[in-house]
Amino acid sequence: MQIGFVGLGRMGTGMAARLLGAGHALVVFNRHADKAQPLVAQGAALAHSVADASAADVVFTMLSDDRAAEEVVLGADGVLQHLRAGAIHVSCSTISVECSRVLAEAHAQRGQGYVAAPVFGRPDAAAAGRLFLVAGGAAQHITRLQPLFDVIGQKTFVISTTPQSANLVKLSGNFLLASVIESLGEAMALVEKGGVDRHQYLELLVSSLFDVPVYRNYGAMVAEQRFEPAGFAARLGQKDLRLVLAAADELSVPLPFASVLRDRFLELAAAGGGDLDWSAIGGLASGKTALHREPTP
Repeated sequence: MQIGFVGLGRMGTGMAARLLGAGHALVVFNRHADKAQPLVAQGAALAHSVADASAADVVFTMLSDDRAAEEVVLGADGVLQHLRAGAIHVSCSTISVECSRVLAEAHAQRGQGYVAAPVFGRPDAAAAGRLFLVAGGAAQHITRLQPLFDVIGQKTFVISTTPQSANLVKLSGNFLLASVIESLGEAMALVEKGGVDRHQYLELLVSSLFDVPVYRNYGAMVAEQRFEPAGFAARLGQKDLRLVLAAADELSVPLPFASVLRDRFLELAAAGGGDLDWSAIGGLASGKTALHREPTP
């Protein structure tokens, strides 16, 4: 299948490499072309514009926020203008419910397919094809895309025929993940202040009631204060909490703890930690978050 892929951050690169490794003809585009070079070396074709990457059967986008998604898709030389009728745009980006709704309507007006398929997982999972995909869109589109989803992830959860519902689920999941990180950081700060080793405490947690990947993985990062390199930057976590609150406002659902988490990310950003991994909010309670420093020349 001819596939275009736009957005080659750590997540996008891993996903694109999986598709390329599965034998698909891949055309890749990134604003900074140097990020595409490892994929080009593996056999991908380099697109010199979004338009070039959009002349495909399926175009994936993995972008940082609403502004990037709207520019890439709705811009004068974007996906919408160059994707042929019947082809499908798959948005794997974590964007707002409203932005996804706008993209869905725009594609429908041009006879193009649109599926929202945000993912759960970090860059190592993307590279290994172990992501979890949350898909929303027309059944016939998802059926057509399923072989590609199977290459990228270990399981696909089809949520709705309405694409933006998948984005709502993704945002709610990131809210839960941030809640776990913050509570782990607070609990570790408490027991450590009382004289208990935080690593010993984590071993107790994951060997008893909390033996799940999110506690193991993020618990280790918080215990070790290992916040660089960022698999998912704190500034993006801050963005996601803002989008969660916007969705809650639209649906008239009170989310008081989401407001607390948004403020924790703001606190981290104000201290210069926006480019640390988002798990760095788990270091705030103990006062041990090591903020990023520029390397000495």
